[in-house]
Amino acid sequence: MPEITIKPATVEDAREMLAIYAPYVEATTVSSEYEAPSLGEFIGRIERFTQKTPWLVCRIDGAVAGYGYASPHRARAAYQWSVETSIYVAEAFHRCGVARALYSALFELLTRQGYYNIFVGITSPNERSIKFHSAMGFVISGAYQVSMYKFGQWRDVIWMAKSLRPHTGEPHPTLPFPQLAGLPFVTDILGKAAAAIRAPQ
Repeated sequence: MPEITIKPATVEDAREMLAIYAPYVEATTVSSEYEAPSLGEFIGRIERFTQKTPWLVCRIDGAVAGYGYASPHRARAAYQWSVETSIYVAEAFHRCGVARALYSALFELLTRQGYYNIFVGITSPNERSIKFHSAMGFVISGAYQVSMYKFGQWRDVIWMAKSLRPHTGEPHPTLPFPQLAGLPFVTDILGKAAAAIRAPQ
C-alpha cells in the first residue's frame, strides 16, 4: 500500500510544488501568469499567505502529488470572510482523487477558521473544471467577460462560489490558520482526506 499524506505545506515543499505549477503557467490558460515564478517568489507566497490561510500538500510515497491553498478574495475589510482557492495536481496523479481530497480538507479547515465563502475563477472554456467544481458544491456566480489575454486570445473567466455556512448574524473575526495547525482536529481532517485518495494505477 502506498503512503499517502496531506499536511500543511512548508517552504521545504516549495520546489516540488513549483514543479507542478510551472507547466500550468507555461502550457495552459489555467493560470493567468505568463511566466512561472522563481523559487524565491514562490516561497514568498507560501510564507505570506500561510500567515492566515491554509496551504496543503499531498504526498504519495514521498512525492508531491498535488497541493491546494486558500488566499484572500479581496483586500478590503468587508471581504475578510471570503477566500479564493486553487488546486494543482501532478499529471501522474490525475484521477486519483487528490483534488477532491484537498478540497474536502480545505472546506473543513476554512469553516473552522470562520470563513463564509469560497470563490474560484476558471478560465473559459474548461467544462471539466466547471463540472468538477459543481460536484464539489460550487455554483456559477458570474463571469469576467473577455478579461484575460493569453496565448494570443481573449478569454472569459467564469466565477464559481461555495458557501461554507449560513449568512446569518454578525460574523466573528476569522482565526489565522497557524493558531489551529497543531490542534488534533486538524490532524484528523487531513488524515481523513488522505484516506480517500486512490493509489495511481
